[in-house]
Amino acid sequence: MTGSADPIEPPAHQNLDWHEGDMPYSREFGDHFYCRTDGRLECGHVFLSGNGLPDRWVGAGTFRIGELGFGTGLNFCETWRQWKMTAAAGDQLQFVSFERFPMAAEEISRALSHWPEIDTEHQALASRWPVEPDGDVQIDFGDGVSLTVVCGAALGGVARAEDPFEAWYLDGFAPSRNPDMWSEELMRLVFEKTTPGGSFATYAAAGFVRRNLQAAGFAVEKRKGFAGKREMLRGDRP
Repeated sequence: MTGSADPIEPPAHQNLDWHEGDMPYSREFGDHFYCRTDGRLECGHVFLSGNGLPDRWVGAGTFRIGELGFGTGLNFCETWRQWKMTAAAGDQLQFVSFERFPMAAEEISRALSHWPEIDTEHQALASRWPVEPDGDVQIDFGDGVSLTVVCGAALGGVARAEDPFEAWYLDGFAPSRNPDMWSEELMRLVFEKTTPGGSFATYAAAGFVRRNLQAAGFAVEKRKGFAGKREMLRGDRP
């Protein structure tokens, strides 16, 4: 979980602490990058299931996922893992993430080494990721899977996106620690860049986040959160 919705600036780097060996913690935002129980399982519960995936991408042709906050790349790797198990031959996955503070390749590799289940995806990502990103990252992994990480402020990056998305992962740092990433202005842009019938999902359930998503035009619903978290949000563009 990471990012910022401030005006466009060159990519910057966060100061990280490492808890329990391989769990990154942002000093700037005072928050971990994912659930301390199990970030990979959280991704499946919140972002995949919350967006009706993998069912929705089977036979869909080209399926585009937008993400606010690339962080360690965990959500991408778990999504890619499930895509390989379920997508039809010839389908294409375009994963586009908006990240203010791109991590270094060594940091990504250290964080993702925690999960042997995504070792293949982790190694493929880390081997192609720039040592120190200094601009947008674009990687074609073959077999119809591509990754674009737009480095810089989310507000400007989402505004410049040309094609809409079928699903969104809203994964910025906690709303209480990074409210700009959940602003009404940014949520309206997310809505505008969502296909009719498209969806979003997020671990967040703060009242102002729900209200901003509703004001943007989404039909929002609450669901049970992951690992003891009482609630999460998901919704659709009518």
